Amino acid sequence: MHALTSLRFSLLASAAFTLPLAALAQDAGEIYTLDEIVVSGSLTPVAKSETGATVETVDAEAIADAAVPALTLLDRLPGLSYSSNGGIGASSSLRIRGLPSAYVATRINGIDVTDMTGNKIAYDFGGLTGFGISSIEVVKGSQSALYGSEAVAGLIDIRTDDAVAPGYNTTVELTAGSDNTYAAGLSTKMESDSGMLYFNLSHMKTDGFTNRPGNDEKDGFEGTNLTFGLEQDLSDVVTVGLTGLYMTSESDFDRSATDPSGYTTNDSKGLRAYTRFDTGMVQHEIGVSLFDIDRSDPLAPVYYTRDFSGKRRSVDYLGSAELSAASTLSFGLEYTEEDFTLNDLQAGGMLTETKGGDDTFSAKAEWLFAPMDTLDLSVALRYDDHSDFGDHISGRLAAAWEVAPDWTLRAVLGTGFRAPSLYERYSSYGKEDLKEETSQSAEVGLERRFSDTNFLKGTLFYTEIEDRIDYDFATYSYNQVNGTTTSKGIELSGQYAISDRISLFGNYTYTDAKTAGARAERVPRHDLVIGVDALLNDRISTQFTVQHVADVVPSAYAPADHKVGDYTLVNSGVTYKLNDATALSLRIENLTDEDYETAGGYNTPGRSAYLGLKASF
Repeated sequence: MHALTSLRFSLLASAAFTLPLAALAQDAGEIYTLDEIVVSGSLTPVAKSETGATVETVDAEAIADAAVPALTLLDRLPGLSYSSNGGIGASSSLRIRGLPSAYVATRINGIDVTDMTGNKIAYDFGGLTGFGISSIEVVKGSQSALYGSEAVAGLIDIRTDDAVAPGYNTTVELTAGSDNTYAAGLSTKMESDSGMLYFNLSHMKTDGFTNRPGNDEKDGFEGTNLTFGLEQDLSDVVTVGLTGLYMTSESDFDRSATDPSGYTTNDSKGLRAYTRFDTGMVQHEIGVSLFDIDRSDPLAPVYYTRDFSGKRRSVDYLGSAELSAASTLSFGLEYTEEDFTLNDLQAGGMLTETKGGDDTFSAKAEWLFAPMDTLDLSVALRYDDHSDFGDHISGRLAAAWEVAPDWTLRAVLGTGFRAPSLYERYSSYGKEDLKEETSQSAEVGLERRFSDTNFLKGTLFYTEIEDRIDYDFATYSYNQVNGTTTSKGIELSGQYAISDRISLFGNYTYTDAKTAGARAERVPRHDLVIGVDALLNDRISTQFTVQHVADVVPSAYAPADHKVGDYTLVNSGVTYKLNDATALSLRIENLTDEDYETAGGYNTPGRSAYLGLKASF
């Protein structure tokens, strides 16, 4: 199918691929339900059916093979797309509704993991896999009123700490597959009535494939990820906790079409300590977070940056008071410091050091109010005092209205801003007198539920950004871009269970993203996913998906022979339960061996197969 201009077909074929939103449970007749609590759509957890924000969720049951790249999981959700400079571990940009990763706030277990040393403050999902992930929430649309500067397009909240059940649980996962890929993961979680302890450790190594056409060497990747945490009730009203992460990796890359010798290292460390306590009417949480990142390009040529080092320190407070059965007020304070150091290689081997830093004080509040049983409202405001850009106020108004039984109308209005990154201001390409970007967004959606598992929904979205910052090749520095950046479109999704064993799902997104009238690069105008989940018997479950992407504009600097354009990916998987605690899985990606590119001049995986073993005890 070319261009996918028929919305009618897309609606009939769609079904939200919230990985899989309708994943059939392992026992016949039991189907995963969507009506759940989401923790990221507001300052306090709310029922998914009662939030005006558009939230997509992924849980551990949807990740049959933990070695699957996180980008693969997220790319199949409505409104999300990505581009990558190669395979696993390569530099990648995730987009929400056509806006790149600089506008996407990212948290892992409550720790802000965006990289403050990059040209944009963003998280690179290139080396993240599904190992240890217990849930992912994607909150789409402007969330700056809740999460600050980087949340203009939305938030991705990744958790590895969700308790499975009281008692002790350990899971071991092994994967082997194409390109000499080997991965292993160990997860242990313990929970009692008064506390919990968990850790997740994984390691992956792959020979990979050459990232650039014309080079014949392979660009490998090796990475180790660790997340851990504990929580303990000290009394009926006081709880303390600690969560942390350590991620280290080495990735090969082709510096150019004629120089395949590059590699990078990346070490990230994060800690968050917190306490929750109840003073009666008000519940409180106080937290302290640390995040450090060190990246290196050891073979960087002269006048390039060899070493990148950054630190983030933050203190936060959140209070929540239930004013009545229909009204909750949440309020909080935050203080964050960020700094970075760059080492640029000069002629003769000398290094030139560049430093920069800033801090932000924030106050925020959200009022959740249900004036009637069928209407839920959220009003959020945030005040930011940036050390370099002064005061800024962001707001969000969201509503979820059950206009009729099983019909829900959602609407959101939001404003936001993005402060220039440290790199955009202080690097050798930076400009210290840049202004902050400002944004406005709106969305309206309608959902029809036929049962716990069957639904159709559609969402219209619109975002505009003023004073956007981008690299200016005419001046060799970062500058404000003339004109308004806009991204608008529609998301359609749905799901239909044919029986208690077979479910159809899919989604379609139309995105029209432009800056000053020119199409945004690497953003698909049409993105369709359709698929089926089937429980063949009590032991065997399968999934089959087709994704079609159409009408993509390549980068202006893509080579003439680039392969950015329409493509169709066919993926399949099967899981076989050896017993109640052990399962084998087979995952085949790009079944038809489609030759395509998401970033001009960079290869993507061909047909790939992976065999996995998962055991829990």
